[in-house]
Amino acid sequence: MASSYNAKEEDGHHSGAPAHGGAAAAAAKSKKPDNTAFKQQRLPAWQPILTAGTVLPAFFVIGLIFIPIGIGLFVTSNNIREFEVTATPTRDTSNVFMYYGLSNFYQNHRRYVKSRDDSQLYGDRSALTNPSKECEPYRMSDGQAIAPCGAIANSLFNDTLELYHIDSNGTRNTIPLVKKGIAWWTDKHVKFRNPGGNNNLTAAFRGTSKPVNWRKPVYDLDPSDPDNNGFINEDFIVWMRTAALPTFRKLYRIIQKKAVTTPTLPSGRYVLNISYNYPVLSFDGRKRMILSTISWMGGKNPFLGIAYITVGSICFFLGVVLLIIHHKYDTRNNSADIPN
Repeated sequence: MASSYNAKEEDGHHSGAPAHGGAAAAAAKSKKPDNTAFKQQRLPAWQPILTAGTVLPAFFVIGLIFIPIGIGLFVTSNNIREFEVTATPTRDTSNVFMYYGLSNFYQNHRRYVKSRDDSQLYGDRSALTNPSKECEPYRMSDGQAIAPCGAIANSLFNDTLELYHIDSNGTRNTIPLVKKGIAWWTDKHVKFRNPGGNNNLTAAFRGTSKPVNWRKPVYDLDPSDPDNNGFINEDFIVWMRTAALPTFRKLYRIIQKKAVTTPTLPSGRYVLNISYNYPVLSFDGRKRMILSTISWMGGKNPFLGIAYITVGSICFFLGVVLLIIHHKYDTRNNSADIPN
């Protein structure tokens, strides 16, 4: 035991043991785990005993909970109105969200995801002129640092979408599209900042070069609005949040509801004007525009409801099967006589 070992060590030390022997004993003692319940593996443990009385109720409870939740999620998702390219929304919609979608674009590729410099995007001046090597080959251009650097920023979606409503007189009326409020609050106010604040961005980004595929520098993304220009431009921020799947959509604009009695998008004919700047044929991609409402669970997504229904149904089915097996093959007899 540990106590007797310590006692022998102390007796040997006080009886005039050689110095090197005492050092060896001290080294051995230092390697010994402390006499605690955690290090000596004496912590209390609990292990469930799986019986029919505990397993079967668990299956039925999970099934009875998951199935109604799944049905509710599925019905809610199906009630969300969503239109691609051309839309005729009904009069009871609230805000309508305009998305652009891309297919066969792998933003989840490992090298693509790493190709950015978060310090530069945070407004760090040293990273602005000397970005991370992860941005290669979009790190330097003509001897100047690229701002913002990296493959993600270089491939920024730059199509322009405009929506018009054609009234009964054939007049084309522009639908107001709100460009602010489309990015996550944490991205806009925490992760992305302009170097030296939002004023005089031309001077702040002096000595840097625009990304290779961009038509204008970062400080000209939205020069009319200092709170939506440079690194804090919301179109840019939305694009920098990479998608997990090759087919994805990103929020582009918000069509706000004006009044309770006025529909967000009145019935009628609509025209979508697209300034085609973003090439997709090189990677066999596809572009689309989506108009959608949202609910308390977000946008249209039937997968979650289907997943809950599936898991709940499987649990309920297994519970029934195991219950039948338990009643059919449980031959234990509690009143059996004990043989002599």
